[in-house]
Amino acid sequence: MMHFADSLTFSGRKVVAAWAALPFPALSGSSLPDILSAHQQDVPWKLLSLWREQKVSCCFAQSVVLRGICKERLTSCPGQPQSPLHSCESPEQLLQQYFHTHFPGAFSTSHVLQQPCDTQPPFPQFFSPLLTRRGFLLDKAQGYSSAGVESMPVLAALQSSPVLHTLLSGLCRDLRARDLRRWSSFFSAGVEQDDFQEALEELKTLSQCYETGFGADGSEGEAESD
Repeated sequence: MMHFADSLTFSGRKVVAAWAALPFPALSGSSLPDILSAHQQDVPWKLLSLWREQKVSCCFAQSVVLRGICKERLTSCPGQPQSPLHSCESPEQLLQQYFHTHFPGAFSTSHVLQQPCDTQPPFPQFFSPLLTRRGFLLDKAQGYSSAGVESMPVLAALQSSPVLHTLLSGLCRDLRARDLRRWSSFFSAGVEQDDFQEALEELKTLSQCYETGFGADGSEGEAESD
């Protein structure tokens, strides 16, 4: 994972954020172009972090894997409105076109696997009754328990983006607010106060590598207060 993250980072950046859509919001019977066309305003995956909700406005580089969408779902039903996404010939080309629209200029790689994510026990059965046994969305609840979900389409992404400025600068502020003198065991483990302060400065510098200068993540002012 470290080498994989290195391939997505540059200009002093060292970390990437994980995102996922579990399940990928695919309506039963819909095509992949239709699904992505319905998410033109916001990408259909969420940040896997305990930090507050963040929207993806831009990114520097990303790698995305989509699984569980078969090739038969590349075409729409006759008579449905067409978009540039519908002219793509492969799932990978379709994803690249979608990313180019949302993140122009970003380095993006995509991989599509037809095999879905297996969600049979002991996988936690916390699914909505609006899911079919194959993990596709329904207009109304199904007649059997959500525990019957056996698999589902999933999208996962690793992304280097300005969101990480908010996460890293927030972590830096939280650490500065702690009075470590009250935690004697922390330094008895071999950490020196000077080393800790140096690590905080490095963390602040790292967070600044994710700034865009355009207020994309709304947190530049927060960094100045550190």
